[in-house]
Amino acid sequence: MTGTVQPHSFQPRDLVGGHVVVDLVNTVTARDADPVDWLDGYPRLLEWAALTGHFTPATLADLRRLADADPAGAARALDDVRALRESVHDVLTSLVVDRADQGDPGDQGGASAAPPRALATLERHWKQAVARSRLTLRPDAPRVAVDTAPPGLAHLHDELALQALDLLRTLPTDRTRVCPGRRCGWLFVDTSRAGRRRWCSMATCGNSAKGRTHYERRRGDGG
Repeated sequence: MTGTVQPHSFQPRDLVGGHVVVDLVNTVTARDADPVDWLDGYPRLLEWAALTGHFTPATLADLRRLADADPAGAARALDDVRALRESVHDVLTSLVVDRADQGDPGDQGGASAAPPRALATLERHWKQAVARSRLTLRPDAPRVAVDTAPPGLAHLHDELALQALDLLRTLPTDRTRVCPGRRCGWLFVDTSRAGRRRWCSMATCGNSAKGRTHYERRRGDGG
């Protein structure tokens, strides 16, 4: 990603992707204009992670202590999360844009391959995560879980990399979209019953677009 890095106080309204990994992709805004990266440091990554609810407070507290003790290691861990994020973005948008270009929302078989470099990068991050993971037996079913005793600075990266593969395996491509809002470009998985969601959020991009349409209509009518 080329763009600027700016601090941002994450709010629940920033989690509209329908999946934690999609929400990670959306920590960059205005991808359709001048991208702005909201992850301006490892503490900000922890702030975002806490908001998602996918990580325990105890784990995040441990990570904060590790980051305070090793700022250089925390910076490297953040760089890895950013690289993972961008590879997922490129793969997802390739799938979504290719579907849209086909012009047939019911056809799921003709999308072209994702960018090879993005796939290779994603594979590398996934393999790193697996190498630091263990297979644990939960009451419901076996699953690969990141070793959290104690967590290392790579914990968030590893958990998100494993989640990314799960996402891509089950991604409903016919319901995954890029928001067309001005200075947005966020991705989201449409979980509505009708499956007709267009905007990342009606409260932001949707209402802004309606406002512009209303203004242009009045101006065209001479009002």
